Amino acid sequence: MSSVSVTGKNWILKRFDQEKIVYLKDNFFLDEITAKLLTLRNIKKEDISNFLNPSIKNFLPNPNTLLDMEKSSIRLMKAIKDKEKIGVFGDYDVDGATSTALLGKYFNELNLDYEIYIPDRKTEGYGPSIKGFEELIKKGVKVIFTVDCGTLSFEAIEYAKNKNIDVIVIDHHQSEVNLPKAYSVINPNRLDDKSNLHYLCAVGVSFMFLVSINRHLRSIEWFKTNKMIEPNLINYLDLVSLGTICDVVPLIGLNRAIVKQGLKIIKAKKNLGLKTLLDVCKVESSPSIYHLGYILGPRINAGGRVGKCSHGANLLLNSDPKEVFKLASELDQYNKERKILENDLIDKILIKTKSKLNDPVLILQGENWHEGIIGIVAARLKDKYNKPAIVISINGKIGKASARSIVGFDIGSVIIAATQEKILIKGGGHKMAAGFSLDISNLEIFKKFIFRKFKNINQDLSEQPPLLLDDKIAASAINLEFYNKINILSPFGSGNPEPKFVVENVKPINSKIVGDKHIKSILIGPEGTSVKTIAFNAIDNELGAYLLKKSNTTFNIAGKLSLNEWRGQKNVEFIIDDISVNKNKKNTVPSSIG
Repeated sequence: MSSVSVTGKNWILKRFDQEKIVYLKDNFFLDEITAKLLTLRNIKKEDISNFLNPSIKNFLPNPNTLLDMEKSSIRLMKAIKDKEKIGVFGDYDVDGATSTALLGKYFNELNLDYEIYIPDRKTEGYGPSIKGFEELIKKGVKVIFTVDCGTLSFEAIEYAKNKNIDVIVIDHHQSEVNLPKAYSVINPNRLDDKSNLHYLCAVGVSFMFLVSINRHLRSIEWFKTNKMIEPNLINYLDLVSLGTICDVVPLIGLNRAIVKQGLKIIKAKKNLGLKTLLDVCKVESSPSIYHLGYILGPRINAGGRVGKCSHGANLLLNSDPKEVFKLASELDQYNKERKILENDLIDKILIKTKSKLNDPVLILQGENWHEGIIGIVAARLKDKYNKPAIVISINGKIGKASARSIVGFDIGSVIIAATQEKILIKGGGHKMAAGFSLDISNLEIFKKFIFRKFKNINQDLSEQPPLLLDDKIAASAINLEFYNKINILSPFGSGNPEPKFVVENVKPINSKIVGDKHIKSILIGPEGTSVKTIAFNAIDNELGAYLLKKSNTTFNIAGKLSLNEWRGQKNVEFIIDDISVNKNKKNTVPSSIG
């Protein structure tokens, strides 16, 4: 190669089929770049229209393809008929908060009597507990929905069953062969579920449940009999899209349609809690996926991490402007506290990490590390070292842990296996994230178990993944017209990554540090066009070092386009993911390889 990436990544320009590009341009009336990006994403010709214009109607399957869906809907109809009080037990993260609020808003429209319960992360931990169920039962609840939790909650659900309380689990976490003795378990990740909806998060499954119950009530003319307007479930897609983005599930199929339509509902600001939180955060532009994932999500999560765990769900459910403003302001403050705690803990852990860099999985433990922060820190370590990372907070003889993984190592299944072998007290999760608790006397046994599972994988996961690039563009292409062409393929996220481009032979004019960690630069291309760029969290890495040094040398930048909106003005920026330094004056980006 004749160029060197400053971060050590291998740049790969994707190969494309020119004939398919021509076909798409001619048959779908697309421009060159849109046709090329669709080709690179291997979107089938028959799926092009739905991909570009995803609608709920076209992607929504029959809800009853999910196991136990009809049974659960019939049980809720009985509760409605008999005027039974309903309980909703939700997780404290964004997926749990949006799932709880989704059911709550629907129950409000039907004038049903219900209670919500969000457990305290520190004192109760994840998922249903006997204590939490007792609280709901004391309030007269006869049927309990667990949302974003419950699939592995054997003890608490058996307790409820013995109290003649029906528990309906709405979840998406990985399951064991055996399920708890719930009335029903709606979970596309049940081992016996054949719905092919495994990519939904809990709020997506909850939405499917509302579609089902709405249809059942419509079929018996319940709304007409009760002189009630049938809820328009499309108006709930703001909550569904928020949970979908923040749980980082693939934006494919129904999820893509949910987020595409949900962004329109968020823009209309129908949910007072979301509107107020956007106002508190001084978001003046049209809400985007960035705002959901990096502005709203962290603040709703912050309640569960360092503040009141129920704040997130209550914010999304409340209709009192004064109370909502108070909740939004407190969540914003909790998020600031979370950042301080996170930075303090990551500094401590990075020192410990140096002695463990040869381990296949990073496992770090410490006394009384903040349990609300360890998941974020595990994610930071995973990203920094491209290794699965597990962070354990020890309190007395018990350790509580969060794990984050890389593609190819299913951490959720491994944690469930360790729980089944009695190495862990309890645990569960997804392919990419998990949580568990253990007796610290089993810590070394657990480490050996994890290392053995990782080494049994028949592929090398240690190599840093390459930087895959869609196309080379000129600096002059970084404008609103080009951005709008690319944005036709949105929403972007897991399963549909943002297009990444290379701009070659740029020179720095000016660089400055913004917000303590980011670097804004103005670069100029060979044709004389200036480009506004930003490199996030770059102050302590190779990108920052290169951008801030005074040099007249040309280099290449790789990254994606971003739209900045401020007081009616729209400007396109280039977000720098990597820089390559030229070794000679020729074009230096690698030629296309597959």
